[in-house]
Amino acid sequence: MARSMTGFGRAACELDGERITIEVSTVNHRFLESSFRLPPVWTSLEPFLRESLRTQVARGKVNVSVRREHGPLGRMRVRFDAEVAQRYIAACRELSGLLGTGEGLSLNTLATLDGVFYPEESEQDLERAKEKLTTCLTDALAQLNAARCAEGTAMAADIEARVAAMGEAVEVIEAKVPELDTAYEEKLRARLAELTADTTLREDRVAIEVALLADKNGINEEVVRLKAHLNHVREMLASNEPIGRELNFLAQEIQREANTLGSKLRDIGVTREVLRIKSELEKLREQAQNIE
Repeated sequence: MARSMTGFGRAACELDGERITIEVSTVNHRFLESSFRLPPVWTSLEPFLRESLRTQVARGKVNVSVRREHGPLGRMRVRFDAEVAQRYIAACRELSGLLGTGEGLSLNTLATLDGVFYPEESEQDLERAKEKLTTCLTDALAQLNAARCAEGTAMAADIEARVAAMGEAVEVIEAKVPELDTAYEEKLRARLAELTADTTLREDRVAIEVALLADKNGINEEVVRLKAHLNHVREMLASNEPIGRELNFLAQEIQREANTLGSKLRDIGVTREVLRIKSELEKLREQAQNIE
């Protein structure tokens, strides 16, 4: 099943009287790139959470936010560092002396300086926290993937429609080949009839030219490859594996075969169908950019 690379999921749990909320959001990206925002006390758990994420998301830019809502058993304590405050005061006095002013630090200003006040996190059982956070993250990722699957289903339906349209164009081109060969042969015979009255020479020349035409304008290989590529796209859409990168690669191969068809068969009808293939292919590529 195709999955979009864009989605959002949220889950919550409780730990030591605190409510923990985890939010996961994803956007398009060529590879898997993840960033975590964790409370300082849980920073060491990031590698474990990142590994859990890898089991659920294959591609995209992922942002994970973990928030704590301190409860009665987990209220944050604020500490005052008197030594740091005294250093700020002494440095301010020295600066005032250099400038010849009597200004000093106000309490409001001193309280905002880095290190004067700081939160002190209570110690927690990290193993228990890791278990809780991993479970909560898994729930958030399940919600995220449900949203991505729903959007991916719509994308897959659109891609299937594009593939069907391209398949129809290939069938039209393939059906026109005998008609184009016959028209070319008739045109060639008429031209040779104007140049010479030697019937034997004319027939020999026609045979040679027709053989060269069949060799030059033969499109059986391109048609076979195009049909195989289109069938491959259908198979990928039915699989449960990430398909975005391979789908982009197949789009390039389809483009190459379409270009070859257009160069071999110079006909207005064929050109129209080749343009149709390219138009549908461009829409397929746009969708492929959003698929995991």
